[in-house]
Amino acid sequence: MDCQYLPLSATGQFSTLFLDYIAQKDSLAPFYNHFPTPSAFRQQLAEKTFDASKRETLVDALERQYAGIANKPDFSILRQPNTFTVTTGHQLNIFTGPLYIVYKLITTIKLARKLAQEYPDYQFVPVYWMATEDHDFAEINHFSLFGNQYTWQTEQRGAVGRMNPQELKALFAQIPEKLHLFEKAYLSHDTLADAVRFYVNELFGNEGLVCLDADDPALKRKFLPVMKDDLLNQTASGLVEQQTEKLEALGYKTVITARAVNLFYLDDQVRERIERADDGSYRVLHTKLRFTESELLTELTDHPERFSPNVVLRPLYQETILPNLAYIGGPSEVPYWLQLKPVFDHYQTTFPLLMPRSFALYVPKVSARRVAKLGLTPEQLFQDDQALKREFVDHHTRHSLSFDNENKAVNKGLDALLHKAMMVDPTLEKAVLAETKRFANAVVRLEKKMRRAEERNQEVGLRQLQAVKDELFPNGGLQERSENYLTFALRDSSFLKKLLDTFDPFDYRMHICLEA
Repeated sequence: MDCQYLPLSATGQFSTLFLDYIAQKDSLAPFYNHFPTPSAFRQQLAEKTFDASKRETLVDALERQYAGIANKPDFSILRQPNTFTVTTGHQLNIFTGPLYIVYKLITTIKLARKLAQEYPDYQFVPVYWMATEDHDFAEINHFSLFGNQYTWQTEQRGAVGRMNPQELKALFAQIPEKLHLFEKAYLSHDTLADAVRFYVNELFGNEGLVCLDADDPALKRKFLPVMKDDLLNQTASGLVEQQTEKLEALGYKTVITARAVNLFYLDDQVRERIERADDGSYRVLHTKLRFTESELLTELTDHPERFSPNVVLRPLYQETILPNLAYIGGPSEVPYWLQLKPVFDHYQTTFPLLMPRSFALYVPKVSARRVAKLGLTPEQLFQDDQALKREFVDHHTRHSLSFDNENKAVNKGLDALLHKAMMVDPTLEKAVLAETKRFANAVVRLEKKMRRAEERNQEVGLRQLQAVKDELFPNGGLQERSENYLTFALRDSSFLKKLLDTFDPFDYRMHICLEA
């Protein structure tokens, strides 16, 4: 596989905040700990502390969650004080969801490998934080395969990880391809969390990837002090608001907004926000649940699993229960983590290195041949369709499609005409200028007609160009945000291995991967 590279800033696809972070802009330095370079991990290793009791709790939770799974990873190394994790997280999109989710997992695996080479005295475990507590079902219930979209319909509510995936049996009847791994995963497990853990372990377990479901009473108990403080004092809200104001003062658009209480109440079929009333009591939105302060604190102590951190507290929860060094995130995640550093500082928790995931455009063999035949560069692939079309026509035409030289000669003559007319009668200026304007408009119209004629002459090449763009940028967007990995893996069983061999976690550029 031949890879070419393009700076993310040249793709026109990413926010200024994300690009400035990658560029290590000085004004953003106060918003994170260390920028993720191989050498920065040495200092992160020195700063990260994680006690033995938390390691035991973590290993016990993983052993419970992997019960019944064959060929599971060796969790015992997480008990050792020289073992650390690198983590990515995402929702439980069906059939792995868009390509970039697989890219996140592979980046995390490759980072653990790189660090093991760089720091042989330590062990590194790649972790997939499964967002089992998320309740935005509409974001995970569909996937695209060979141009067709398939959607899971259900009446189930609440945290998606607790949903029963048996209903996906109806979806398999619609999909012409045989997806045995996913059939076994979804139809042999009672929860979506268990199903996802099963197939991710089948795909990446041999690479050492560990799936963690943080919807666990023992793990939540380690986070009790923070959850209690959030309920009573709403500390995180003010800290995030101040950090957000600083980022916005620098001209950046921010991603998240903290709430007074940054916890959901979580139970079967329910994941709803907790709100504090003016009288000091608490209510769970869209339910009849009401608590006094003492009742809610008792509920928290007795059932910590019923409390779920939102986007503000989830990163802190992650760093509380994992011996983690780095978080691998996408172009929306990295910016919102920058809003959270004061929260980590307040709770005296080491802020992880924020690593952008790998970005890629995968060009299958047929399209790769077309790209070569058309002579397209990586920069051109990411151009706007109209701009690329114009450039293509200009490059391949045998004719001049502009009247630049002629315009210069004519304009010189018109200037002389204007001068002569004004010598006779100054009031003729407006009439001459109006004629000049009409002539200029006529030239523009003629140039457009010439260009359309030349486009007809190059119709075959332009059709091929558009076909390449449509395949590589479905619906005009990035391939990795819509295509599923199965689109490529069903045609090439070595697809995932090729990505594992290709990605460099410290290369923050767009990979244009052309299949040989």
